[in-house]
Amino acid sequence: MKTPKPIYRSPLGKYQPDQGPDPERIKREGWRSQRILVISPDDDRLNWIESELLCRIGERLYGAGEPKHD
Repeated sequence: MKTPKPIYRSPLGKYQPDQGPDPERIKREGWRSQRILVISPDDDRLNWIESELLCRIGERLYGAGEPKHD
């Protein structure tokens, strides 16, 4: 007979926030306070030219990444 493995529930669980941090808020605060820009070239808010510019900057600074699969 197989018995289910008991699940240990940590008493510290009640101190964890219900939701994780908002990534957009963190990116916005990083830009405003330290001028650090974190953005994906696939972001829907960018047009084709802006997306291509980000890709070229990234490749120049960090090298080519894996090919994009559409």
